[in-house]
Amino acid sequence: MRRFAPVCSLFLLITILPLTGCLFHTHRVDESYFKGTLRQATQAQLVDIINQQAEKIQSLQATVDIDTSVGGAKKGQVTDYKEIRGYVLARKPAMLHFIGLLPIVRTTAFDMVSDGNEFKLWIPPKNRFVIGSNQIQTRNPDHPMENIRPQDIYDALLIRPITDGEIPVLENGVQIFHDSKGHRVMQEDYEIIVIRMKGENQGVLSRKVVFSRIDLLPHEQYIYDDRGNLLTDAHYANYKEYDHVIFPSRIEIVRPVEEYNITLNILKMEMNKPLRDDQFALQQPPGAEVVHLGKASSQVSIEPASEAESKQ
Repeated sequence: MRRFAPVCSLFLLITILPLTGCLFHTHRVDESYFKGTLRQATQAQLVDIINQQAEKIQSLQATVDIDTSVGGAKKGQVTDYKEIRGYVLARKPAMLHFIGLLPIVRTTAFDMVSDGNEFKLWIPPKNRFVIGSNQIQTRNPDHPMENIRPQDIYDALLIRPITDGEIPVLENGVQIFHDSKGHRVMQEDYEIIVIRMKGENQGVLSRKVVFSRIDLLPHEQYIYDDRGNLLTDAHYANYKEYDHVIFPSRIEIVRPVEEYNITLNILKMEMNKPLRDDQFALQQPPGAEVVHLGKASSQVSIEPASEAESKQ
């Protein structure tokens, strides 16, 4: 029996399939614009919303449920940690205390503090205590929790005001989401692009805050480094009122470089209550393996657990 060449077979397949109508199905994409009322705002009004919100919040303490994913294309796999109970304390200008508890047993999974410059991280399951600068990124795939910096959580949690050293630029954008039937719905939004001025009037992209035109509240924030690389993509949803302050009850923090994301679902929140200095203190536990991160990513020193314990 004569055999068809591969090219001929492919041509015959392409010719016949449209007539059969059984293997492929072409359908129309349902797409529409949001039909509700879209609110209007100027650049100055949006900047005022950011700055007034920042001024209203001086401290917060929250009980949260934490969902965390670690890994991605670089690591080759993703590990999910679901429904970790946690506590967040923040006080301006840059103090943060973030605690996570293991499911069921409710023992400490991690405990980290920061004063804006230095951070301390205690990981009881690994018996490791990490000390270093917020500016040092370790990119440690063997200990993914050590890639998390309290300052990154703080910057995503509390949107900073736009200062005199920054230039805001307003752009109109479009956000696409899906309705209950799975149809794509386009919603117009506002984007405030923040340019930070450096020496000799050099400007660098600092961040971008995206406002929904449904409520004129920030629903996304992008934070960049001095080279324009995306460091943080934060999403804000389900705004509620806490002590007369409107604040999102769901915050998702995505860090693409370190390949982790953290979602905070707020269960309880108190705003602007006094917080003491000792609530942001973290002591080195006896017997822990101590990791010191220096001024460069290569400057890492480790004290064995026995040596660390002898210093207590």
